[in-house]
Parts: sequence; C-alpha cells; structure tokens
Amino acid sequence: MPDSNSSVKKILLVEDDRQLSDLVTDFLTSEGFHVKQEFRGDTVAKRVKLFSPDLIILDVMLPGKDGFGVCRDLRPEFNGPVLMLTAKSTDFDQVLGLEIGADDYVIKPVEPRVLLARVNALLRRGDLPNQSEEKGEITCGGLYINKASRKVTLQNENVDLTSQEFDLLWLLAGKAGEVQNRDYIYKAVIGREYDGLDRSVDVRISRLRKKLHDSTDTPFRIKTIWGQGYLFVPDAWS
Repeated sequence: MPDSNSSVKKILLVEDDRQLSDLVTDFLTSEGFHVKQEFRGDTVAKRVKLFSPDLIILDVMLPGKDGFGVCRDLRPEFNGPVLMLTAKSTDFDQVLGLEIGADDYVIKPVEPRVLLARVNALLRRGDLPNQSEEKGEITCGGLYINKASRKVTLQNENVDLTSQEFDLLWLLAGKAGEVQNRDYIYKAVIGREYDGLDRSVDVRISRLRKKLHDSTDTPFRIKTIWGQGYLFVPDAWS
C-alpha cells in the first residue's frame, strides 16, 4: 500500500488483454493506487502527457506498437519507472527491455503480490531523492551530479538518465574508488536481493557506460571487477 503520508501514486497500465487489465487495475486500486488503462501501444504517448503517471506498467505484445517500441520512444520524455510484463521467461525479452530503458519486468502469468512488491520497490526508489534532506552534489573532473535535481552533466553537456540509472551512478560515484558488490547494488538500486542470475544491473551499467562515453570493451571509468562488482574510477573523468 502506498505511504499514507504521500499523495496517491498514479499508474498507467498498458495491457491489451482487457480481462487481465481489469483484474490488475482492481487489485492495484484496492492497494491505494490511481490506475488508468490503455490498450494500444500507439496511443500511450498521448495518454502519458494527459495523465502524467508516476509509473507505467507496459505489456510487450500490444496492437499498434509493441512494448519495446513504446518504451524506447517514451524514454526521452518520461523519466519515471517502467515495469514491463512479458509472457516469456527467456533472457532475451528481459535484457532487451532493460537495454531500451525499462526498470524492471514481471513474467506472466502475473502474481498480484509479486507485481505489488515490484511496483512499490520502483516507487520507493523514485521517492528517495525528494524525501531525503540531503541535497548533495558530486563533481569528478568533467562529471557533475546533482542529487536534488537529479541532473547529470559531462563536460557541460546534459546526460539523460532513467531514474534507476541515476540511482546507480549516484551510488557508485558516492563511493568512488571502492568496489561495490552486486548484492549491495541490487538491494540499494533495484530494491531486492540478487539471485545470482538477474542481469538487470549489468545492463544498466552497460547503458551508463554508453551515455558517459566510457568504452564498452575496455571500460576505464566504471570498471568491472570480476567476481566482485563494479568500481567507479574517480580520476577518469577529465
């Protein structure tokens, strides 16, 4: 259930199976959320502008435009969390969704309590900067990160990050020069335990490297420390 001290969170549910959509809507509404339904991929952008959701639940298979295309097109304008629904348990759908900007995924058939846990975890991560009294800044050479505004610039150029990409960068940069293991990163950024198989953090690291002009083959700014985790290199940002 949403925090009683916060305003009601708005969720846009994009699912063409109307029976499933109604069931999920009824469940989330009973948990205190304000839910709007959309049934086509090619009408999502308009609904997002009108509704301004805090979170989007997005099915992969949609008429008009599939969920991957919707997510890819939304990302330049929508920085809130996107939770994808996929009927496949294969890595392909999951990794592809994360690569184009989704924050998490749930495999169908949807288990209501699992969905609720993922929704709450994503919304908690989005709320943290506003709830915190800390309004920090980090500067490393040409990299500037502002926690309050969630603004990132590199060599004075804006860097557009999703909510979880920002959280991941803030975590790593805040502990520059220290290896952060996957268990800690998953708990802090994703909001759940690392199961040893989930690749969502690896995908986000890859996206961060691309956006921050780090090498994907031999990264020097955010390094992979094999068997341990990731290292933000403080003197690699000039």
